[in-house]
Amino acid sequence: MIPPDNQLPPSVPWFGARKLAAALLTEAQNLRAQRDEMQKQLETLGILSVVQLEARRASLQREIAEQASRLEQERSAAATAVQALQTQFEEVRKSIVDTEEVALLQEAGVYQYRHPLSDAVAYTTALAAIEDKIKAMIRKDGGAVQGSTTWTVDGSLPRGRAMVRDFSNLMLRAFNAEADNLVRGLKPYKLPAAIDRLRKVADTIERLGKTMTIRISAPYIQLRVQELELTADFLHKQAEEKEAERMERERLREERKVAQEIERERVRLEKERQHYVNALEALVANGDEAGAARLREQLDDVRRAIEDVDYRAANIRAGYVYVISNIGSFGERMVKVGMTRRLDPMDRIRELSDASVPFNFDVHALYFSKDAVGIEAAMHERLAESRVNLVNRRREFFRATALEARAHLAELAGELLQFQDVPEALEYRQGLTRAQNTIRPE
Repeated sequence: MIPPDNQLPPSVPWFGARKLAAALLTEAQNLRAQRDEMQKQLETLGILSVVQLEARRASLQREIAEQASRLEQERSAAATAVQALQTQFEEVRKSIVDTEEVALLQEAGVYQYRHPLSDAVAYTTALAAIEDKIKAMIRKDGGAVQGSTTWTVDGSLPRGRAMVRDFSNLMLRAFNAEADNLVRGLKPYKLPAAIDRLRKVADTIERLGKTMTIRISAPYIQLRVQELELTADFLHKQAEEKEAERMERERLREERKVAQEIERERVRLEKERQHYVNALEALVANGDEAGAARLREQLDDVRRAIEDVDYRAANIRAGYVYVISNIGSFGERMVKVGMTRRLDPMDRIRELSDASVPFNFDVHALYFSKDAVGIEAAMHERLAESRVNLVNRRREFFRATALEARAHLAELAGELLQFQDVPEALEYRQGLTRAQNTIRPE
């Protein structure tokens, strides 16, 4: 407020006081405008008063709480959805049977018989009995399938029973078709998967027929499971018998070859003996005692050879034990230990070399024994932990070196006819050399 002129100091002129008042008023208005502008800037920058800040903090806390509550609800909903999907996945997984060949082969173990019988014929008889039971149960009211007896159609109980019977027959046909397909395509290592699949088909039929209480009866399911088990046993026993028959045919073929060789050798020696006898008689008639003495020694050698051949023919356990390898086909650390009754054991080695292998076998050791069968069995027993085929023991391959096999054979047999540590493997080594020297175009 501007003071009156009579209250101004005497030193201030009147007109000067008016100018001063106007200047002060202008300055005050400018300051007020600057304050308002700064207030606006402060509000723009978010710099609020304590009360406003407190109100803003409370508002933010409410928003945070609401957001956390919403996130918790969403998380709970997501967890529920995941659980539902997991449950659905488990249900779907239970309805699927893993029949992938590679997976089943990787899990295949040594087959165990579910119903041990003596031979394949016995399994055929048991399967025929199972088939008779199956035919009896699938007849009308045979108990293979069960359904509601109180179902009605338009209030008619007979029509309801007819509908249930028709649907039951349809379900039973589907189950039998699946069971028959499993039996036809069954392999022994697939048995657990086949049984699992059959049971899941029965569960599916029960679920689809829930309205009419239609389901495959438990005794019928077990009967078809038993059919699968007997079929797997039959197939495995049949394979074993075929392998045994093959090995027996091979053994008989080898025995025939041995008998033929022995007979040819006996005929040859008998002719040679007769030649010596005729020559000896001629020398004796001519009085050549010195020549006759030499022929008698040679004749004795022929007679001993004939005795040896007769011994080989009479003693079926006599023969040669051999240790051979084929590094081009099987690698350096694998040998085959076997025996042969051939008069010339190399004939058997050459036959093995022709048996669908890319390279010839090399001989590491040969030993003739009156009990070659026993020495071979002892060698197999000593090398049992190194056997390559643990299922088919007729396969005589072992993961061992020639020196390891020689050590065992020397302890069992004594002095060896021949031993070769490093195999010749001529064609294999020549092939390596040729491959190294071959210049390939870039």
